[in-house]
Amino acid sequence: MIAVLGLLAGVVVGLLVRPEVPAVVEPYLPIAVVAALDAVFGGLRAMLDGIFVDKVFVVSFLSNVVVAALIVFLGDQLGVGSQLSTGVVVVLGIRIFSNAAAIRRHVFRA
Repeated sequence: MIAVLGLLAGVVVGLLVRPEVPAVVEPYLPIAVVAALDAVFGGLRAMLDGIFVDKVFVVSFLSNVVVAALIVFLGDQLGVGSQLSTGVVVVLGIRIFSNAAAIRRHVFRA
């Protein structure tokens, strides 16, 4: 319940304050969000499978975001940022849909 209240408070504060994203990190924000979603769906799947460990989730969440952002940063430095961004989104998208399918099978027993 505390997590839900914290999420709601964060959304309300974000809507009221309207934070500005610095131009330097703007290219990395969508990739970081997709990486974070991958960790969330993986954590939900692990919870439904009964193997969720909070430390593993936190490390997975942070490392997914950092590694995805570093890959895109490296791509920008090499001049192939859009190609690597697309690759990261495709790989994480496949993982997200795989986890979503496992969650659906667990919830609907299908």
